[in-house]
Amino acid sequence: MKREETKKIQIGHVLIGGGSPVAIQSMTNTRTEDVGATVEQILQLESAGCEIVRCAVPTMEAACALGDIKKHIHIPLVADIHFDYRLAIGAIENGADKIRINPGNIGGQDRVRAVTDKAKEYHVPIRVGVNSGSLEKHLLDKYGGVTPEGLVESAMDKVHMIERMGYDDIVVSIKSSDVMMCVKAHELIAERCPYPLHVGITESGTLLSGNIKSSVGLGIILNQGIGDTIRVSLTGSPIEEIKSARLILKTLGLRKGGIEVVSCPTCGRTKIDLIGLANKVEHMVADIPLDIKVAVMGCVVNGPGEAREADIGIAGGIGEGLLIKKGEVVRKVKEEELLETLRQELLHWDE
Repeated sequence: MKREETKKIQIGHVLIGGGSPVAIQSMTNTRTEDVGATVEQILQLESAGCEIVRCAVPTMEAACALGDIKKHIHIPLVADIHFDYRLAIGAIENGADKIRINPGNIGGQDRVRAVTDKAKEYHVPIRVGVNSGSLEKHLLDKYGGVTPEGLVESAMDKVHMIERMGYDDIVVSIKSSDVMMCVKAHELIAERCPYPLHVGITESGTLLSGNIKSSVGLGIILNQGIGDTIRVSLTGSPIEEIKSARLILKTLGLRKGGIEVVSCPTCGRTKIDLIGLANKVEHMVADIPLDIKVAVMGCVVNGPGEAREADIGIAGGIGEGLLIKKGEVVRKVKEEELLETLRQELLHWDE
């Protein structure tokens, strides 16, 4: 796919926009003031593949904690600010690599200017965020409610405000929990905005509903070449957000690396515990740095053929399975030995 060309912005050591790879983000759900717990979660996110992390900064104590947090982590840290412009200034002074603000809720232009001037002084990018729940009343009246056009106008008004203050290290996000509204808004803003777009479906829901909404919305948006950094917003562990984001990007061909597991949906012909086995395989390969496809198939009807299309695979039988590697049947393996056999093959893959 052809990516939309946007301005290249540097966030810590990570580049977004300008054709850079789509970066994966998440947000901590710890109290930022609790440095130990926040660092622990960020390190877990790093291990899962997170490339940029955001922390809520609701208090000056949280803003000051950012400096201590940064000493122990290895990815850029973004401060999420609402209502109090002084928190944004404090976050920048304590080492935030980017700040996220909604200029509409932190006061008048003098306060936005104070934040912008501080960001300019420290060379810290500003992410301008607009959500469907925060759309200004005059735009609700103008468009008869929340609409893609209203979201875009609100975002561009804020972009132009910061531009007039002499700053253009800007990242833009427009989010809605309405998937198709979010898609349309991104299609519209991509035509008008030269800055990198942070893409996500806000308030998408729990692990099941959130993943479905995010996959549909992000899939449509990213497949049009729109989007420079993403967050999958889930009600649950932020680690799950990273897993989902990586899989979405890989499915779209925007990210390589990591083992892809394919498995059949099971049917009455299945004679092994395929569901349990497939889940164990997916968990087992999560940290194995191979760029290959592993197939876990349930029966001898389609299993062997489909497993041959993968780099390595298992096709189940009655209490046993076939180990198939690079298109060839290697041997039969007892059901209880399938997982360990596969693990050993993967660990010695390059030998």
